[in-house]
Amino acid sequence: MTISVVGAGAFGTALAIALAREGRDVMLWARDRNAAEYMQRTRANDAKVQGVSFPSRIGVTSDFHVAAQNEIILMAVPMQKLRQVIETYQNDLTGKALIACCKGFEVSTGIGPCGILETVTDRVAILTGPSFAHDIARGLPTALTLAARDHALGQVLQTCLGTKSLRLYTTTDTVGAELGGALKNVIAIACGATMGAGLGESARAALMTRGYAEMLRMAKLLGAQPQTLSGLSGFGDLSLTCMSTGSRNYRFGLSLGRGEVFDASVTVEGAATANAALTKAKEFGLDMPITKAVDALVQGRIDVQAAIDILLTRPQKEE
Repeated sequence: MTISVVGAGAFGTALAIALAREGRDVMLWARDRNAAEYMQRTRANDAKVQGVSFPSRIGVTSDFHVAAQNEIILMAVPMQKLRQVIETYQNDLTGKALIACCKGFEVSTGIGPCGILETVTDRVAILTGPSFAHDIARGLPTALTLAARDHALGQVLQTCLGTKSLRLYTTTDTVGAELGGALKNVIAIACGATMGAGLGESARAALMTRGYAEMLRMAKLLGAQPQTLSGLSGFGDLSLTCMSTGSRNYRFGLSLGRGEVFDASVTVEGAATANAALTKAKEFGLDMPITKAVDALVQGRIDVQAAIDILLTRPQKEE
């Protein structure tokens, strides 16, 4: 069996390497033809994952029809580009087992990745949790959540995608897995801004804790299971993303806190997610002060000091 990976960014490339290293045949799809040909020729993707060569079982193509011939397809494209890919290639993807490998909510609809994939197939899952692409690519131990509403599908995918270094834990709670992966990026921006502004690690710990409370409040309203948010796709991912410069969202927050310009070519899913999550929160009358502050900050409506003042001047209450 050949597994396809749609999207040759850092995470998609790392997953392809990890699977091929363990003896799976993998077809990696890149949108850009020149980039695909270069990776096939050099057997590496140093632009995204430096210093790791492709195992022999990886093939690279820019022809989507070639990639879509396989039954299991990992969709490793940015959240805000996912629908475009699905709609462009829906005839190729209908009925396939599609696994979302992106985090966030679609800004225009508030829908998570599973909802978008379900427009073309009912064989849908999401792979999420505390992980950095460079760790996965180098074969370092990583544990992720594999969520699929269909328990039997989850079991099959766990067998197909799990490796010695990539340990997968299954759940049927796709809502909780989506929420954890999406909202932790928003909190990571807040934590990065806090550290960038020089407010210290105690302040970061407070933001992580209160941010986690926001995640739980939204999860409860949307029908997620609390234990999912306390697992890898929630608390685990939150911990990693809020405390490491390996996180793009955290680095973005650091830049905001320091008043520096951030590289516009780097995908920061938390910026779009903050806006989408805030829209969803308003529908339910849900109070999410950290998310609201992050949204205002990334939209340029307030600066870091104003965001800090807003959060610190909120009434004190019971935890």
